Amino acid sequence: MTANGWLQIAFFSVALLLVTKPMGVYLVKVYDGSFRWLGWLERPIYRALGVDPAEDQHWTRYAGGMLLFSLAGMLLTYLALRVQHLLPLNPQGLPAVPDRQAFETAASFTTNTNWQSYSGESTMSYLSQMSQLAFHNFVSAAVGLALAVALVRGIARSSAGRIGNFWVDLVRGTLYLLLPFSLVLSFLFIQQGVIQNFAPYLEVTTLEGAKQVIAMGPVASQEVIKQLGTNGGGFFNANAAHPFENPTPWSNFWSMFLIFVVPAGLTYTAGRMVGNQRHGWALWAAMFVLFAGGVTTAYWAEARGNPIHAERGVDLVASDTQSGGNMEGKEVRFGIVNSALYATITTAASCGAVNAMHDSFTPIGGLVPLVNIQLGELIFGGVGAGLYGMLMMVILTVFIAGLMVGRTPEYLGKKIQAREVQVAMLYVLVFPLVILGLTAAAAVLPDGLQGLNNAGPHGLTEILYAFSSTTGNNGSAFAGLTGSTYFYNTLLGTATLVGRFAMIVPMIALAGFLAEKKPAPASAGTFPVTTPLFVGLLLGVIVIVGALTFFPVLALGPIVEQLLMVTGRLF
Repeated sequence: MTANGWLQIAFFSVALLLVTKPMGVYLVKVYDGSFRWLGWLERPIYRALGVDPAEDQHWTRYAGGMLLFSLAGMLLTYLALRVQHLLPLNPQGLPAVPDRQAFETAASFTTNTNWQSYSGESTMSYLSQMSQLAFHNFVSAAVGLALAVALVRGIARSSAGRIGNFWVDLVRGTLYLLLPFSLVLSFLFIQQGVIQNFAPYLEVTTLEGAKQVIAMGPVASQEVIKQLGTNGGGFFNANAAHPFENPTPWSNFWSMFLIFVVPAGLTYTAGRMVGNQRHGWALWAAMFVLFAGGVTTAYWAEARGNPIHAERGVDLVASDTQSGGNMEGKEVRFGIVNSALYATITTAASCGAVNAMHDSFTPIGGLVPLVNIQLGELIFGGVGAGLYGMLMMVILTVFIAGLMVGRTPEYLGKKIQAREVQVAMLYVLVFPLVILGLTAAAAVLPDGLQGLNNAGPHGLTEILYAFSSTTGNNGSAFAGLTGSTYFYNTLLGTATLVGRFAMIVPMIALAGFLAEKKPAPASAGTFPVTTPLFVGLLLGVIVIVGALTFFPVLALGPIVEQLLMVTGRLF
């Protein structure tokens, strides 16, 4: 570890803190209808959809609209990928996407997961990339934002279970946030060297005389929303390690920054909407503590390197002539610190973009992104998903605090009773049930083991990471696992759907239940949700729930692999 490395982490952290309030204020104005500068476009959209923008929907109607919209988008994408070879903007003449991969891809992009079991440049046409995958990059992010705002409304309101209008929230998030920001920032990425064209692929002759095909395409326009919407699906197979997607240290910084900027701002938005700004900052503090712990651990592990490599004569010490540490699977353009920082950010949020191969990290370095996902990706998290995941943990925290003092728990004036705790626990339990159940099945079934390229604890970690990433709607991969089979395409695609919608519906129900309650005045026994004590208790609940759920399987995977490495028996 170096002073320069710590300065880069500190620079990112300060920049994130400074942008939190401006972004939070902007989001408040987006969703309360203050903005009207695109009204000329917004109003015709409502008319075309047959939507009454003044309607305040009950939570069941809100959830139903979200589910129908997602189903329609998924079916459309599946059909478009299956007939890709018949559609225009396919200069390479790429064939139709196989049925198993079309299902997995449609499910993955609909759920903001963007898990890819294919190489983008050799599988998807330009039209598929733009009209289907980029489309979902926008709307799946807008859906997540809408759901988070709906939950906050449920906390803030007393409105007989009415939490807003899904269609209005979807349109406003897309029109006033995702589209204009992506348009402007695309030019910044182009200036940095990210390509944007419709040219056919180039065939060039290398200095050694070999022939090489260089993929082209409209990359910059997809790269921004991939990061801003915490989507993560790369135009190229190498994702953000590819020089056409992420050519410079500055493009790398902006890529990381865009992943966190909206989730960080949402904490301020939540505080403003519930009328308790200090609570919003308490949520931000809890998220940042978890992020700081993760990046510190990952940076330490990767900078320390692999002692087995040192025994074989590899210099692991950072100096003016080499980076030191574990550089396997990393881009020399970014080095140890920016690889560890990127890996932590992309898995703390449900993004999944990568600029280094997580499979090549040290066991502890690889444990950090895995744990980030398994905690529920609420460390800032995906756009919307991080906030509502954290708020579900807040509900459990105030419930536990209420039990400690022997009184009915309260959260911002709302009584937390059996019904609210039940749906919160359903939200929490669905996640590990899917991950651990499917991991166990894949670890013992012949079809699951057939796709595995590594044996022992590392192989188990690769399977565990795949199902954690898809169920957690992250999309990054540990690699070493052949995911393009009927077995894995089907199970991983199903995991993305369950991980998204089986957790969203209880969360929306909670929003409706809270909106039905009338606020009660605070009393001497009310647990404050703005203090360091609250932040500490919230962190304790998050870590304990994660540890109780996943520690046994982690002990069989990356933890035992770390012990084998330090004893010199890992080759």
